[in-house]
Amino acid sequence: MNLAYNLSSYIGTPNARGQSKVSYLHAILCRKRDGAGDEAWGMVKRTGKQFLVNGRPFYVNGFNTYWLMLLAVDTSTRQKVSDVFQQAASVGLTVCRTWAFNDGGWRALQKSPSVYDEDVFKALDFVVNEARKYKIKLLLSLTNNWESYGGKKQYVKWGKDAGLNVTSDDDFFTDPNIKSYFKGYIKTILTRVNTFNNISYKDDPTIFGWELMNEPRCESDSTGSKLQGWIQEMAYYVKLIDPIHLLAIGTEGFYGPSTADRLQVNPNSYAGQVGTDFIKNHRVLGIDFASVHIYPDSWLSDASPEAHIQFVKRWMQAHIEDAENVLNMPVVFGEFGVSTKNGRFNQTFRDTFIDTVYKTVLNSTRRGGSASGCLFWQLLSEGTENMDDGYAVVLNKEPSTASIMSVQSRRIQSFNSRCNWNCRWNCKKTSSVDETSHHDDL
Repeated sequence: MNLAYNLSSYIGTPNARGQSKVSYLHAILCRKRDGAGDEAWGMVKRTGKQFLVNGRPFYVNGFNTYWLMLLAVDTSTRQKVSDVFQQAASVGLTVCRTWAFNDGGWRALQKSPSVYDEDVFKALDFVVNEARKYKIKLLLSLTNNWESYGGKKQYVKWGKDAGLNVTSDDDFFTDPNIKSYFKGYIKTILTRVNTFNNISYKDDPTIFGWELMNEPRCESDSTGSKLQGWIQEMAYYVKLIDPIHLLAIGTEGFYGPSTADRLQVNPNSYAGQVGTDFIKNHRVLGIDFASVHIYPDSWLSDASPEAHIQFVKRWMQAHIEDAENVLNMPVVFGEFGVSTKNGRFNQTFRDTFIDTVYKTVLNSTRRGGSASGCLFWQLLSEGTENMDDGYAVVLNKEPSTASIMSVQSRRIQSFNSRCNWNCRWNCKKTSSVDETSHHDDL
């Protein structure tokens, strides 16, 4: 998501957790019962088009909350991080995608190349450690294509300040000095030792995986060669330091020149000219799963709600088919959402949209396909509504959406509780979920 929100305006204070202690305890007990206790807290691995944890399938129902590190810096707002994880756990969400960067500016983690703010780093440590407490794994993005929280624009500015001959933000992808800045950051993050638990990030199973960049684009090169070279170089570098964790690119999923027959799947002609190439990008050695985003409300112009839903189905199915038949890897729909602030759509339509995404994933999951999960954009806790970009959900205030998410989590868990995909029955010792009760909806 392209963000234009500044957390420096946030002045909230902690309030009571919205969920009752009884309901929260019930959620945690269910997670323990379903095999998500400490004994199952293993590293996520990938075999072919499937994620595994300790040899069992691991399908994802998750969410985005990008600002966790920023609010964890201040002890007066740190409780909001715990509140988000508690709310997510209460409906069975298991993976959170969040920013592991803030380049320059307010509460910067990286104040300048290789210069870090230890207090902000400790805030990221807190986020990782707190996620572990709630049995939520983290997909950590390493920088931004967009200007929010620094990203490639800030790296190029640092280069200009150092006297480098750079003129475009896209020089981030090609200038050797700027690439060395980013590599230095990668190494620092991956080798960081958490001050709360003394576990190195590269050794921590709480981390689901790394994401090179949020929604990379290189519009100065529609052929895609600049971005392709950058992905190859950075994927190699990440795996050199951390060969264990999964790695994704963070792309929106736009098809490019290497698959001209797929260009009509894109939401518009412009999407095929932004320097990304879904198939080619994900053939890079070291990339473990495909990443796709879904924003028909901003991609499609003046389309009806019905047209939006039909686009979602076509968009997802095309990427699922290509992940299975061409890439042989899992695909995660890393962001999906619809805004209820622009007057075009209401909460009822958003629930329909979410349900469509969920069912499309499940239709692949039940046959062992490549669709391995999706991450809703975005989940907020009570008291952080001023950061609502139109896409946010506060579960305590939107029970219909919370119910849809909870049902999806139970369905996903029924697949995760199998021994493997050759197991036709759920293992009764790890799960009491009756998968057959959901077949009508699938």
